[in-house]
Amino acid sequence: MTTKADMNPKLSTIRALLAKAEDPATPEAEAELARSRAMEMMAKYGVEQAMLGDGQSSRDGITDKSFDLPNPWSMSRARLLYAIAEAVGCEAIHMGPAANGGRRVHVVGYESDIQRAEILHSSLLLQMLNGLNRQTVPYGVRSARAWRNSWQLGFIVRVTERLKAIEEAARAAASEETSATGRSGELVLADRDAVVRAAFRAAHPRVRKQGSSFSGSGYGDGVAAGSRADIGGTRRIGVRSAGSLAA
Repeated sequence: MTTKADMNPKLSTIRALLAKAEDPATPEAEAELARSRAMEMMAKYGVEQAMLGDGQSSRDGITDKSFDLPNPWSMSRARLLYAIAEAVGCEAIHMGPAANGGRRVHVVGYESDIQRAEILHSSLLLQMLNGLNRQTVPYGVRSARAWRNSWQLGFIVRVTERLKAIEEAARAAASEETSATGRSGELVLADRDAVVRAAFRAAHPRVRKQGSSFSGSGYGDGVAAGSRADIGGTRRIGVRSAGSLAA
């Protein structure tokens, strides 16, 4: 079924750039340029939709969506989605085990921002898993699984730090723009943030944020891979949880 998002020419261009970056046949320098351009376009698209939707809730309303993320590495998939969703202006929570045996993440946000989170998650997840599959666990590592877990965490932290920087730059550039209702971009975006927080609190009034960490030694290699993805650590990443955070 064709959706409005499928017919949007800007999103189509962004998807094409991400597909080029994901293609193993694309030279690394070209892939980095494609990823960087896609991220910048995605951030500008988010601001554009916010400004166009100001005062028109039917155009880009607040909504929510649950994602069931399968194994293998379902917890890493969940962490990546959580971090991306928050970077693009949504709120997210890890709901624990899903019916498919993986993990469920609930995302609250404006429709256009959840769309952006889905597109970015699909692309960055592919990059992360492809990168992980190319890794050779160093000789002498006590637990290969722990090493791979920590590699993925390093990738997630680095790549979403870069994404946050691009999003913040786009928001700053739009601060002096004016919406159709005469409000500044800064005020429009601040109001959207407040609406998202209120909707999230209404859906999850008793959430907590937990820090999660890994004992494996692959974190630094994962950070390096996240840098090459061009989407920028610490050994902890916060995740709101309604249940256990076991990997």
